[in-house]
Amino acid sequence: MYHLQAPILNRKIRFALVGCGRIAQNHFAAIKQHGDHAELVGVCDINPTALAEAVKTTGAKPFNSLKEMLANSDADVFILTTPSGLHPDQAIEIAQAGRNVITEKPMATRLADGKRMVKACDEAGVRLFVVKQNRRNATLQLLKKAIEQKRFGKIYMVNLNVFWTRPQSYYDQGAWRGKWEYDGGAFMNQASHYVDLIEWLIGPLESLQAYTATLERDIEAEDTGVISLRWRNGALGSMNVTMLTYPKNLEGSITILGEKGTVRIGGMAVNEVQHWEFADADPDDEKVKAASYETTSVYGFGHPLYYDNVIKVMRGEAEPETDGREGLKSLEVIIATYLSARDGKRVGLPLDY
Repeated sequence: MYHLQAPILNRKIRFALVGCGRIAQNHFAAIKQHGDHAELVGVCDINPTALAEAVKTTGAKPFNSLKEMLANSDADVFILTTPSGLHPDQAIEIAQAGRNVITEKPMATRLADGKRMVKACDEAGVRLFVVKQNRRNATLQLLKKAIEQKRFGKIYMVNLNVFWTRPQSYYDQGAWRGKWEYDGGAFMNQASHYVDLIEWLIGPLESLQAYTATLERDIEAEDTGVISLRWRNGALGSMNVTMLTYPKNLEGSITILGEKGTVRIGGMAVNEVQHWEFADADPDDEKVKAASYETTSVYGFGHPLYYDNVIKVMRGEAEPETDGREGLKSLEVIIATYLSARDGKRVGLPLDY
């Protein structure tokens, strides 16, 4: 049995962040919101402009490399918002230095790398958190509870849509974007939070069959794809993803059809309950209107809620909601999707280990 570090009770949890790009801003804001219990003590980027901007925003101490930050920062938790393909080696380096790790999604671009991360953190006795902030959306929390209370009865069909827009200029922001090794495509990067809902809400998959295509963008990986899904509980479903929606993001949605219930949560990022109907009433039905919220961002408002769990875990008050093992589940579905599309065949799950 691996021994975890003692809880931090008498001071603020110290965070340091590596990779000061687009998503880092959400982390800066979330840590600031939790200022009573958390502080950002270091930021690191190999791009001097991005680093200078991050220091200006946060006031944290700048570092030019992860190695330098590990040697000279007293942070308890290191946050990885670097290109996805860099996460594994960076997470292992952090773990071996005895620090805890938060990694943005996807935790890795290869399943074997994700497993290496989990193993390294286990052996070092440190925590590995994988960011899945959409799980904290009020809309999805209500849906998860309805499923756990078996309000749907038998679930027959589940459909997920991610109809978003990512122009070529988005991919051109960084040489790593859209590359197999560092990023992956629409399923691995943009839609990975929706892939996460497949198992988190409905349960383990039995098999899937996928088609992917690069229809328009000048990238290695896919900009569009579809998956047919069969769950172990008998439910059938599909997931449709594209980054080519004209002229802007249209929807991120999940629809569940069951024996005694029908629910559709849509909006730009599963932020609106558009249909909520069950055979039997429940007090939660009154909460549905309040759960919907306006969002101008596909990231939603989940990062501060995500950090609430991380801080409680570090203080010894909670268990992680999404640890490395939980992160591996959605990574496995994404890898199975790519294998199915590449080989033109149904892929059974779990994958051979």
